[in-house]
Amino acid sequence: MTTSGTLHGTSSTSPAPIEVHAPVDRFAGRKVRCGVVGVGRMGQHHARVYSKLAGCELVGVVDANLARRGEIADKFDTRGFATVDELIAAGVDAVSIAVPTTFHRTVAEPLLKAGVACLIEKPLAQDVENARAIKDIAERTGSTLMVGHIERFNPIMRAMQNATNRGQDVVPRFIEVHRVSPMTFRSVDVGVVMDMMIHDLDVVLMLMGGQEPDDVQAAGVAVITDHEDVCNARLTWRRPVGTCVANITASRLALKTERVTRITGENAYIKIDYAAKSGIMIRRIANEPQMREMREQLRSGADLTSLKWQELVNIDPLTVDDAEPIVAEIEEFIGAIRSGRRPAIDAEAGFANVRTAQRIVDAIKRTMQ
Repeated sequence: MTTSGTLHGTSSTSPAPIEVHAPVDRFAGRKVRCGVVGVGRMGQHHARVYSKLAGCELVGVVDANLARRGEIADKFDTRGFATVDELIAAGVDAVSIAVPTTFHRTVAEPLLKAGVACLIEKPLAQDVENARAIKDIAERTGSTLMVGHIERFNPIMRAMQNATNRGQDVVPRFIEVHRVSPMTFRSVDVGVVMDMMIHDLDVVLMLMGGQEPDDVQAAGVAVITDHEDVCNARLTWRRPVGTCVANITASRLALKTERVTRITGENAYIKIDYAAKSGIMIRRIANEPQMREMREQLRSGADLTSLKWQELVNIDPLTVDDAEPIVAEIEEFIGAIRSGRRPAIDAEAGFANVRTAQRIVDAIKRTMQ
């Protein structure tokens, strides 16, 4: 064995130095000038994050309510504007849009056409037609567009992704989701599918590699609002790796809040509790000879009551950090703008989510005829 210090001992010539390229920064180190349109319940948090995030400057906020925009502008030491045009004139690079869903297109169009990057709170739009229009404008202008499906940035989701990255891929066969809460009378311009279930549609479509379901069945009921307030949807994917079924329930008329997802796969089971920020992953650890022997004993009528099934699996809690989801979401948005890369939840992903949600709403209407 050579001791010449060469790479793998193959040459006495020093290896060529490895070039290390600094990350691309389209802003050459200057701060990204940011704004927020709509500073209600969610928009105020976008303003807060921009005002504190390194590398960002909060240029101003827009809200139709004079008192509200003044209050938030004073709180975060910025300017309040009455219109989107005023915000554009102030010189912004990136804007969060947190107005009611039915106004997303109206607000996004002038910003995207002005070359301003947009982070639009979920869903992208209230229906397929408007979602497609927003997506087309972003693609035509080249402006960055990200959709704020914040559950992607929930610490428990990151914990699940980290755990699966360290082990075998989990191939989902059955997904069960419950997202229910009492009525808050927010986002009542759309039904529970676009309001609440859309979160889980984004996660499930992500797990399916962005593929939309092959079959959609659903039932829903309008009780308080003019739209469905309760919905159960059954989505089916027929893929080369096998069929997967997702059963998703959403209600804004529950007596308690619950946000739980269970994923059953061939080699693992995952339970995620978004509200509690906790979860577990169960993997099969028994080898195939051991499993075959156990099954043969069962077929032969052997008494296995003393066998502990937990010894055939590995049960691990998911390790969850305490990062704030909206901070992680906005950091992804700003990072995409600076580098020029596509954001994690781009226009195509946001559009697929709306299109799937629309198919569910249409399925509900068919069951009511």
